[in-house]
Amino acid sequence: MGVADKASHKAEDLKGKIKKGTGKVTGNKRLEAEGQSDQAKSAVKDAGEKIKDAAAKVKHALTGH
Repeated sequence: MGVADKASHKAEDLKGKIKKGTGKVTGNKRLEAEGQSDQAKSAVKDAGEKIKDAAAKVKHALTGH
């Protein structure tokens, strides 16, 4: 996973945390739910990148490339 991807995922996660926290403090359930959604999207993208990295390592170990 590239540095830009990691930074993007962290930014999306942080944005989600801020929305979720703001929604919770203000009683805005929609905003709180949006924040949770942003965090979930970030986690899924991060997991996908980790799987791609692991697959590349396995390929490299098996083929030497």
